Amino acid sequence: MNSFKHLSGLTVIFFIGTMTSFSQSLNNPGEYITAVNKARGDMDNKYMQYLSTAAHSRRARKIEKQREQVLDNITQSRYKTIDLPKYKGDNSLRQGSIDYIQICYQVFNEDYKKIVNMEELAEQSVDEMQAYLLLQEKVDDKLHEAYNNLDKITKDFAAKYNVTLIEDNSVLNEKMSKAGKLNAYMNDVYIHFFKCNWEDGQMVTAMNNKKVNDIEQARSALLRYANEGLAALDTTKPFESDPSLVIACRQALQYYKNSAEKDVPQMTDYFLKEEEFAKTKKAFEAKSNRSKDDVDTYNKAVKDINNAANAYNQLNSKSNNSRTQVVNNWNDADRKFANEHMPYYH
Repeated sequence: MNSFKHLSGLTVIFFIGTMTSFSQSLNNPGEYITAVNKARGDMDNKYMQYLSTAAHSRRARKIEKQREQVLDNITQSRYKTIDLPKYKGDNSLRQGSIDYIQICYQVFNEDYKKIVNMEELAEQSVDEMQAYLLLQEKVDDKLHEAYNNLDKITKDFAAKYNVTLIEDNSVLNEKMSKAGKLNAYMNDVYIHFFKCNWEDGQMVTAMNNKKVNDIEQARSALLRYANEGLAALDTTKPFESDPSLVIACRQALQYYKNSAEKDVPQMTDYFLKEEEFAKTKKAFEAKSNRSKDDVDTYNKAVKDINNAANAYNQLNSKSNNSRTQVVNNWNDADRKFANEHMPYYH
């Protein structure tokens, strides 16, 4: 029985190797499997580099040139595979690899292009961000399914020609497996932060425009997102014993919850007082004969609104400083978490 190492993994599996000369004899089925796998080697290396860089930058648009390089390597891998002969008239393994390569090309040429185009749009609403993250998951699933099909074809080919495939958890495969799990984990945590951060932005805009009804709608939604997120984080386990990302997200959500419950109602109350003072001032200025009581009442209203304005400014400044710190802490935690756990590949 022939023996051959078959590289496998949990996510999208990649095969590493230096392209052998196709002029050599490929009559041995084990050597033929090796040649088919190695024809994809360069493509798989470039794909892993792209995935690693994208994960650390969180901005696919910034690495468009690298995506184009991946497409070039996929095309080269396809030509190399097409140049291989059939194995004694059997085209199943060769065609299976070609089909897999073609799906990879479609993913990078079409799906990842959609991901790039959706990046800016994703920041504009919760629904768009959820659609963006869902598209990423579907792309991962598509690649995973494509490899599973190729893996089955390879195993069927090996069984047909009595070749033993020895499982080999290579360094690259381990990185790919971990990368897939890490991306899913980080996205699951991130969506809770994004929901609150986005709704908080809507609320700040409404406050700047002094639109009390809009403030209340955003405040209510923010409180709901914060409570839902905190409940979800309570059941989110640390990633490889590292709770730092969950801790940072929980701290951010607790700020948003506190802001929605305590700070915003106080600031909204100031806007209502401001409206009432405007009415008092208008009525006072409309009087031609003002009594001492009228003057005293108006002066008290001026004093009250000035005190309310000072309290509002202090609370608003404190809230803005806390918001900036919370967002910075989250961004730092997210970056450090990715750097700690995301495999780099060069």
